[in-house]
Amino acid sequence: MYVNTHATVDNERNCHWRGAGTRTDDCVGQSVTNPLVDEGGAEGCVKYPIVLVVHDRSLRSAPARLYAERVTSPLLSSIRTDSPAGALPIALLHGFTQTAACWGPFADELAATHSLVAIDLPGHGGSGEVRADLSQTTELVALSIDRSIVIGYSLGGRVALHLALRHPELVERLVIIGATGGLDSEEERKQRRAADELLADHLEDIGVDAFLDEWLSQPMFSSLSAEQSFRELRATNSAAGLASSLRLSGTGTQESLWDRLGELTMPVLVIAGANDEKFTHLGHRLVESIGTNASIELIDNAGHSAQLENPAGTAAAITAWLSEAP
Repeated sequence: MYVNTHATVDNERNCHWRGAGTRTDDCVGQSVTNPLVDEGGAEGCVKYPIVLVVHDRSLRSAPARLYAERVTSPLLSSIRTDSPAGALPIALLHGFTQTAACWGPFADELAATHSLVAIDLPGHGGSGEVRADLSQTTELVALSIDRSIVIGYSLGGRVALHLALRHPELVERLVIIGATGGLDSEEERKQRRAADELLADHLEDIGVDAFLDEWLSQPMFSSLSAEQSFRELRATNSAAGLASSLRLSGTGTQESLWDRLGELTMPVLVIAGANDEKFTHLGHRLVESIGTNASIELIDNAGHSAQLENPAGTAAAITAWLSEAP
């Protein structure tokens, strides 16, 4: 069951909800070939209201330990565990085409010592009918968590960076997996928006199942096993929801954050799979841009999706880092 309302999001955590609002983006007229690129998206000439959805959804085949409780919310759908005494919660922000239920054994490892809040980002999972750009998504996540250790992967990593910059009071520590500070030039961002607009159109034309076949066949996901890919859970997303995520919250819509990363004062751990050359390079650049409060960990036997390909190794790296004094 779900109930729809329309709202716009203020730029403060204690925002109120007001009437129906829309957001209009400039048309992108440039055609770009081979739009299948790393997880992110594009912004086209569309108007989307932010649709807030209250969901009561079954957990399907979600791991029992992590997904102990489905929480209904007028904001974003989330899955939460009980809180171990004295431990800060961990907020989990997933990647494009995933859902809050796609963290698997990695989350099970973390749930042994921390309560978890796994959030369905707009266009995905229980938030599949939510329409929000990257800035609005950041505010919706801010309204969905208390002060936490925030872990974001790819799309979720970019949301986590925006959250840490805009709401540092909510981020005790930050973990970024396979994500970037953005494209450097406006021309690159324009090309990416155009590419992902084509990709969103393609997704809507062929449907989720065929799109996932293409998406997961990319070289960056080639080392994922069928079980690790969580394909069945990804396939519960809708074409409309995923297309909206591409258009509204993709890499091309993100302003470059590289010059602002030095503003981050909380401890930051950047994670990349040792076999992911591109994001290993970007990870080192993130650490250099953030400063001495940041470090990088390369996960053996893993590519772009380190938390899925080597969940035990990734969780162990994070747990060891959390045990260190700030």
